[in-house]
Amino acid sequence: MLSFTGSLKVYLAVEPCDMRKSFNGLYALAEGTLGADPKSGALFVFCNRRRNRIKLLYHDGTGLWVAAKRLEAGTFSWPKRQREDEKRLRLTPEALALLTDGIDLRGARLREWYRREE
Repeated sequence: MLSFTGSLKVYLAVEPCDMRKSFNGLYALAEGTLGADPKSGALFVFCNRRRNRIKLLYHDGTGLWVAAKRLEAGTFSWPKRQREDEKRLRLTPEALALLTDGIDLRGARLREWYRREE
């Protein structure tokens, strides 16, 4: 489980990206495609086309962090853009925690892959 402070800026890339990208590739996406400074202290969230993998990019002031999560079954409930020209969405840290924990943000319900066996 990841924990984020309430003051953290979280930017989610609306369009899927190539999950083979790592530090430099995700940095270039955050800077070029999303139009944000990766060294600003914000957290950037990327997803693949099938929505079963995500990567997080974060600069902590001393270097870059890349974290990844792959689902064994199911998909992430990926938000859709509000406008056609929108490349990123701003999320609260709480919404990011819900997203990574399997909660569907459109109604806050558990996704199939998140239901645990008792």
